[in-house]
Amino acid sequence: MTARAPAGPVGTVTRGTTNPNRLRRMDRWIAATHGAELRRAPDPVTVDLGYGAAPWTAVELLERLRTVAPRARVVGVEIDPARVAAARPYEREGLVFRHGGFEIPVPGRPLLIRAANVLRQYEEAEVAAVWERLCARLAPAGPGSRGGLLVEGTCDEIGRRHVWVALGPEGPRTVTFATRLGSLERPSDLAERLPKALIHRNVPGEPVHAFLRDFDRAWAAAAPYASFGARQRWIRAVRELTADWPVLDGPARWRQGEVTVAWGALAPARSRP
Repeated sequence: MTARAPAGPVGTVTRGTTNPNRLRRMDRWIAATHGAELRRAPDPVTVDLGYGAAPWTAVELLERLRTVAPRARVVGVEIDPARVAAARPYEREGLVFRHGGFEIPVPGRPLLIRAANVLRQYEEAEVAAVWERLCARLAPAGPGSRGGLLVEGTCDEIGRRHVWVALGPEGPRTVTFATRLGSLERPSDLAERLPKALIHRNVPGEPVHAFLRDFDRAWAAAAPYASFGARQRWIRAVRELTADWPVLDGPARWRQGEVTVAWGALAPARSRP
């Protein structure tokens, strides 16, 4: 009987584009919203999935998480073995690099998986299966814990504009829009950074299109607040949105140029019951 060869990494090699400080907005949100879970965990393992051609995002993730969870560990996972070899000199206490893909080649269940700009190059029809696979690898919920978190989304090359979905072991929870407010003409500018699950849904009849339309209207109505700065205009616009949309965060996050909405309100219409 011939022995079965071990399965290889799951996924395909991406372009690998990366820049220092590109994911700072996503990291800042993770630290604020998931930091307590990381602190409570006996072994708070995080996976930076598809970190790209250089290891900067994994190095920065460790530094940012340790400000809220000093025992946090980061495993950078890349499907391209040459990228793993290039990253190995940057290993340090709490940071290692591994060859792999969506199977997540780490022992146990990580408390956080960050997959930034990874699914952008996949087909929309492939997203649900990838999400399901990654969520199955997360630490399960338990007493006093909601379990692990998958943060999957897209940003521009220098990190001015992000949109990401946060998922728990049970599936998608929220969608967060984050931007450098000084670079924003209108909220719908963020549409070009919608994650793969939503970017093709930005058409009439779809919830995400309606949300961005309402956000633009609220932004226009808040124009008088621009004299106090873009931050005050954003806060006012988001406050107006709360009348019709399930906004889940508050002014402390809005001041950062963020807004988080329940996934169920923006999920593609065809996926609703």
